[in-house]
Amino acid sequence: MTHPTHVAFISLGCAKNLVDSEKMLGLLAESGCIITSDESDADVIVINTCGFLEAAREEADGVIREAVDRKREGRVKRVVVAGCLPQRDGKAILERISGVDALVGVNNRDDVVRAVRGVKKPHKGRKRKPALYLSEYHPFVQLDTARLRITPRHYAYLRISEGCDQTCTFCTIPAIRGRMHGKPPEIVLQELDELVGDGAVEIILIGQDTTGYGLGDDGFDIGLGGLLRRLDSVEGPAWIRLMYAYPSGLTEDIIEAIADGERICNYIDLPLQHINDRVLKAMGRRITRLDTERLLEKLRDRIPGVAIRTTLIAGFPSETEGEFEELLGFVRDFRFDALGVFPYSYEPETPAARMKGQLPEEIKRQRVDALMTAQQGIAFSLAEQRIGSTFEVLVDEQGEGGTVVGRHRVQAPMVDAVTYVENCDALPGDFVTVCCTGRDTYDLVARPV
Repeated sequence: MTHPTHVAFISLGCAKNLVDSEKMLGLLAESGCIITSDESDADVIVINTCGFLEAAREEADGVIREAVDRKREGRVKRVVVAGCLPQRDGKAILERISGVDALVGVNNRDDVVRAVRGVKKPHKGRKRKPALYLSEYHPFVQLDTARLRITPRHYAYLRISEGCDQTCTFCTIPAIRGRMHGKPPEIVLQELDELVGDGAVEIILIGQDTTGYGLGDDGFDIGLGGLLRRLDSVEGPAWIRLMYAYPSGLTEDIIEAIADGERICNYIDLPLQHINDRVLKAMGRRITRLDTERLLEKLRDRIPGVAIRTTLIAGFPSETEGEFEELLGFVRDFRFDALGVFPYSYEPETPAARMKGQLPEEIKRQRVDALMTAQQGIAFSLAEQRIGSTFEVLVDEQGEGGTVVGRHRVQAPMVDAVTYVENCDALPGDFVTVCCTGRDTYDLVARPV
């Protein structure tokens, strides 16, 4: 009897990559492979990589080298590298890291089973060459059904679109993932139904640019607002959360759908990147400071209690001290509910890399630190304001000493703070009404009502 192939799977990068990982895991399980979390028990290691930023590529290279070392020591038979890094770098990975057996790009996700199984016997006298599954851009979205999910059972990511039509000068996503293309609404609803049937009570909508949904030549015109209304009308999910919204694409229709939705969380992930007009133009962001401020005011006015999360880039080429101070002042004044900051990453193939005025890494780090220090004070203050309030928490995990870890509607998994509920025996996936009694740095502390 043939021994089934044991596969250890390592998933790196963002939530969109995680969906690809879950789909590949589903394909491998369907093919008869045994998925193991113990690399010492694996025949094959698959690494689904991120290639967006230099730091992500360095992390991926380190993980790949460790896997190849295990192969050289005879502890695994094959190493497969999948995802954004091979799609971006192609055969260059093989030039800098020898010992990889197969490369699987983002458009060849369904080839992962072939890549794992490999050629059973090399030709006599010839060295086996790595298998390459690196097709060009596909003008359609691959279905994300039959996934073997990595997330806890009670929440799941639902990708509504792939690729991006924005022209941000610092970004490599269009070169890796291709043009914007969305899933037909009936497919989104089918995947939602499958995820809910698998136990998900929170559905998190993702894409490179979710607000661009339905704006291309996909053959459907309901837009993101119409899709949100359809999802909100379906029985099953208690919470629907919107991530990766592009600010200039946040239309009146989308805002109304969020404000009117019963299940749609009053939470928006809205990466702004900057606020200075010159820097925004250099970034190719298609929005001004005045437009941004009007949008943010509208969101707070039209969606009661809305939480706005954003991300910013510090140290963009030629960003002056005055332009950075403008950004810092904006963060202090607006008081975002959650905020992340990235130092500008030099990506050689992007327009921003050819701009004059590339800043030293030390300056970038100083500016990141200044923004995060300002946000820390804001986050602590906002957490203090919640003390004494009552709200619903979705339990994520059981902790120690009768404490569970959960989130309220304006806390997204993995990226935001959490709520610790003391004296609670609820299980993951349960909803608990709590009263906030304090805070632990960024996180909230509460007790059941």
